Amino acid sequence: MNSSPVMIGVLVIAVIAIAAIAFGISRKRRSQKLRERFGPEYDRVVKHEGDVRKGEGVLEFREKRREKFEIRPLSPADRSSFLYRWNDVQSRFVDDPKSSVTQADSLVTDAMQSRGYPIGDFEQRAGDISVDHPSVVENYRAAHAIALRHSRGQASTEDLRQAMVHYRTLFQELLDEAQSNRRSA
Repeated sequence: MNSSPVMIGVLVIAVIAIAAIAFGISRKRRSQKLRERFGPEYDRVVKHEGDVRKGEGVLEFREKRREKFEIRPLSPADRSSFLYRWNDVQSRFVDDPKSSVTQADSLVTDAMQSRGYPIGDFEQRAGDISVDHPSVVENYRAAHAIALRHSRGQASTEDLRQAMVHYRTLFQELLDEAQSNRRSA
């Protein structure tokens, strides 16, 4: 009968060990899923938060927030209008790069809003867009940083050209219907 408390102790330790292993595997899968979904944004958020668990919490919050949005493809007329407006902004770059970057930023925001993304402050917009477009959100951040430097008179024409390239990358993805349909399926 003395072995009964020992057996119970061994069983308790075994259950705790199995639970700890299962928890570790679950956390690893969660991290892997988030890393695959968010790509470089995963590393940026974890670094910004200073802790993997906090960073992953931010990314999961973004996913839950995004689920509440009604993201929709653009109508053919809206898509055509946006393309026309983008081509106009881009063609004006040579003569007026400063104004073109400001207009490109506005056009990207308009396209996001037309797709159904809420338009809050920049960080909120970037966080929201990162859920569906993680591969280009860094372009959006880079373009915005250049636009801010431009507003302080600290951006060269080459910087402004780079901002246009960054905005175009996100803009094209926002207008890409095949991409939109794959993500919403």
